[in-house]
Amino acid sequence: MTLAKKTTIGIVWNFVEQFARRGVGIGVTLLLAYFLTPEDFGLVAMMAVFLALGASLMESGFKQALIRLKDATQVDFNTAFYANILLGVVAYAILFGAAPWIALFYEQPGLVDLIRVAGLAIIFNSLQVVQVSILSRNLNFKTQLKVNLPAAILSGLLAVALAYLGWGVWALVAQMLVSAMLVTLLLWAQRIWRPNLSFSFVSLSQMYNFGYKLFLSGVLDTVFRNMYVIVIAKFFSASVAGLYFFAEKIKELVISQLVTSIQTVTYPALSTMQDDNVRLKAGYRKVIAMTTFLLFPAMLFLAALSQPLFAFLLPEKWWPAVVYLQLMTLAGLLYPLHSINLNILKVKGRSDLFLYLEIIKKALIVLILWVSFQYGVVGILIGQIIGSVLAYIPNSYFSYRLIGYSVKEQLADFMPGLVLSAAIAGLIFGLQAWAQWWAFAELVVFGLLAGLLYLIGAHLLKLHAYELTKELVLKKFKKV
Repeated sequence: MTLAKKTTIGIVWNFVEQFARRGVGIGVTLLLAYFLTPEDFGLVAMMAVFLALGASLMESGFKQALIRLKDATQVDFNTAFYANILLGVVAYAILFGAAPWIALFYEQPGLVDLIRVAGLAIIFNSLQVVQVSILSRNLNFKTQLKVNLPAAILSGLLAVALAYLGWGVWALVAQMLVSAMLVTLLLWAQRIWRPNLSFSFVSLSQMYNFGYKLFLSGVLDTVFRNMYVIVIAKFFSASVAGLYFFAEKIKELVISQLVTSIQTVTYPALSTMQDDNVRLKAGYRKVIAMTTFLLFPAMLFLAALSQPLFAFLLPEKWWPAVVYLQLMTLAGLLYPLHSINLNILKVKGRSDLFLYLEIIKKALIVLILWVSFQYGVVGILIGQIIGSVLAYIPNSYFSYRLIGYSVKEQLADFMPGLVLSAAIAGLIFGLQAWAQWWAFAELVVFGLLAGLLYLIGAHLLKLHAYELTKELVLKKFKKV
């Protein structure tokens, strides 16, 4: 099987896996919204950054290092496995000890027990890093679907049941723990790999030298990605933090769905071309064109139809989050471009540049947040939009330096789809505001109209990204 064919199949399976898992996740979240309050979600938002930091310390870039190794051996896998377990225990110990201080910072005593229980998920996740790395190396996302989907469904059903019985925020904690345990158990049941007692400090050093820069970059990204929640929870209220956190979960269904699918597959696939800049550039141009062609309309149409979406699916207590979701989708428009440009640095082995870029961009975020914070949550979100646009400049610069993929070429690849989808989203927003129909009718009629207009416009304008996507789809149907 050729690399191109294997990559395409991998993208399809990973897309299905992400869509199914996140689809279940969003369905569970919507059900939980009926039984839980914004304050419950706010408590989870408060500890999310610290749990994410613990997870980053546990992984420490070993997964990316394993994926990138051209000839990974049993000793490499063993070394990463034992290192991740040790780091997982260390990360949990730090969380356990820091829990009272975190609770004091937020003035929420209940966070102590919540963090100490939810943190156990980090130890369970440490047992699955090698298996996920092996599956990703082999572009085997079909197996990941078989593992993640049942875990998402079962843990989600448990969370809904507990929320219905009045467990409150503990229902969300139970969902985290059970999901981590089930994924780990199901991965081991697949017998993908088994450890032995071999270990190599040489291998550890090589992987760590590559991975620690990604780990530090990940820590910076985690802190600053969650800084908004930290600030909102600290200076506003748990309820407002919960509304923000809930809107972010809805947004992630669209953004993470496609971006994660493309990035997860293209990193290991394009890593095999790391020494051929011509092929690497051609591959990334196609990835950016197709990703943005699909993602831009999804996000902009979501922003345009957020109000009827919330009115139809959610109780009134969540409706104030509509404006948060709309602004978040605008801030997230360039996420796929950030991810893909940064992926180039990882493929070329320049984790040092990756780290330096993160430091520069995070300093920019601090400055923008310091100014925008004074204008409330809406001001913070507008600041995110500005920060995302400014961050694109250094990200795209290094793509040009490393593989000759210039900003002008990138604009040519994604700007037509952005302009077209923005124009249609503006039209739909105006029609929806004018019509004032039943929420479900607006979602169906205007959602279908938006999709139809976008496809007709792309066809008439002969957009390159449209032609690439159509070619890929037709090939798949012919094979079927």
